[in-house]
Amino acid sequence: MQHYKTNNSNSNDIDMYISKFEDNLQSILQTLRLTIQHAAPDAKETISYQMPTFTQNGILVHFAAYKNHIGFYPGSSGVEAFKSELTAYKHSKGAIQFPIEQPLPFDIITKIVVFRVDENIQKNIQKTTK
Repeated sequence: MQHYKTNNSNSNDIDMYISKFEDNLQSILQTLRLTIQHAAPDAKETISYQMPTFTQNGILVHFAAYKNHIGFYPGSSGVEAFKSELTAYKHSKGAIQFPIEQPLPFDIITKIVVFRVDENIQKNIQKTTK
């Protein structure tokens, strides 16, 4: 699978990542970013694996733009927990593909991000109590 062409895929800045795409795709990516920020207000933004990444007590989610879809990467637990709500989308163990020509399911994305925040908090608590 190949990333949608950008001029600088090594950017360490999500704004720069998003700015490399056409206006309509920039709008989709910014709305996705805002959705994640609202669902995980304490998360930090970074670039990891050349993708916009949100972290809080570990990685929460990544996303990336491709030619025909937005890749959303909540890890295997994030996909598994919402498998029944993802039947309309191509997905694998840790990735979901949202077609660019369809509206993104921001309600599902929000639920997945909140789930991942809670999961990472629980993992962090378990680590500190051992």
